[in-house]
Amino acid sequence: MNTPDQSDDLRCAEYALGVLDTDSRRALERESVHNAALRESLDAWLARLTPLTEDLSAVEPTVRVWRRIQRDLGFLPVAVPARGRWWDSLSLWRWLGIGASAAALALLAVNLVMLHEARQPAVVVAQSGYMVATIARIDGATYWTATVDLKRGNMVVVPATSPKVAANRSTELWLVPPGANAISLGVFSPDAPVSISLPPQIVARIGDRAALAVSLEPHGGSPTGQPTGPVLATGQLHAT
Repeated sequence: MNTPDQSDDLRCAEYALGVLDTDSRRALERESVHNAALRESLDAWLARLTPLTEDLSAVEPTVRVWRRIQRDLGFLPVAVPARGRWWDSLSLWRWLGIGASAAALALLAVNLVMLHEARQPAVVVAQSGYMVATIARIDGATYWTATVDLKRGNMVVVPATSPKVAANRSTELWLVPPGANAISLGVFSPDAPVSISLPPQIVARIGDRAALAVSLEPHGGSPTGQPTGPVLATGQLHAT
């Protein structure tokens, strides 16, 4: 029986850890279709890094925390402070008529867009069955990379440059679907690779518009089942 050489075995290990770039991942996937030994090695590494774990139940954050996560991810518009009493603005009343017409046109455009989106699938997922995310600070420094195996319902999180976390604090991972509340994926070690089992209801919420976020919580995780600490890093999920 043919077996993959050491370089192929290393590529499979790096694939399972989620550290290959997009081109390398796609090349390995194409090769494994016609190379049974390579496919066996890839499956073995994925199975080795994806042990069975207990299903994680979804939790709902408070409105205050959820709005903060949305703001950090750029889902909320920046509020513009009011300057004086708006009803005293002469310019406002002069442009009110023009604004009403523009609003009607904008409403029509929004309705057309919503009608178009309603005919599209609610969640767009990777055809290869894998999605990845770079979980980074707001300044761009990468803390972790995450690889999601949608078919097996598993996520592997690998540290890049993990933050210093006090002994009495824990890092907690959250899935942030677009336009919905964050969902806890559990507490994880910030400085070691970790495999997280994803139940079908969580996998169904993962798509190209979803994101991952990591918050700093009390030791053992949020005591209320909702995020309470600062958001350390975030990352958009995208197909490989």
